[in-house]
Amino acid sequence: MNRESICARIEEIGIIPAVRLSSPEDALFAAEAVSNAGIPIVEVTMTIPGAMDVIAELVRAHPQMIVGAGTVLDVATAQHCLDAGARFLTSTGLDLEVVAFARQKGAVVFPGALTPTEVITAWKAGSDFVKIFPCAQVGGPAYIKALRGPFPDVRLIAAGGISQGTAGDFIHAGAAALGIGHNLIQPQAIQKRERDWIRELARRFSRIVQEARAEKGGKPV
Repeated sequence: MNRESICARIEEIGIIPAVRLSSPEDALFAAEAVSNAGIPIVEVTMTIPGAMDVIAELVRAHPQMIVGAGTVLDVATAQHCLDAGARFLTSTGLDLEVVAFARQKGAVVFPGALTPTEVITAWKAGSDFVKIFPCAQVGGPAYIKALRGPFPDVRLIAAGGISQGTAGDFIHAGAAALGIGHNLIQPQAIQKRERDWIRELARRFSRIVQEARAEKGGKPV
């Protein structure tokens, strides 16, 4: 898949599960569980021990899955992630060197931003999306809606504290996609290897996103 098709697929699915767990085994289980439930995207954060090996294994075993790297804080890490097979790079903050590197390599990139100035800076640097983080803690859907006014062309990903109760509101507010962590990948479900638990949560979030988009008349614009 090329850059454009990866971006289109991210928007189509509308959910980016963020895997931030304490072991490679847990991370692999979580990624496979959400993919089998109909969300074939996963963000493997660099806080996972052996994160590069997790990325490489998911890419090898699940070619249909869009595997990306999260919490990418520098160019050296970004290079290792791409070498392992990551299709996108993201972080919780804005590092322009990482954005420029990703653009040079033809990789999808969506840095974290919070203020309007950071959103402008990230978008002008060539980011494919801009991830608003931490979103729920600074106004939630109302903040996304406020940003959409002056930045109608910026594709925003809402991340941080999104729950089943608020996911639809974020879509209505104009988010192109949602980054969801522990509210989708429940630590207890991972520890107990409860695939059905993860599968049910994935289906619920997917349904919420699709229903909210249908109410808006399609994808966010």
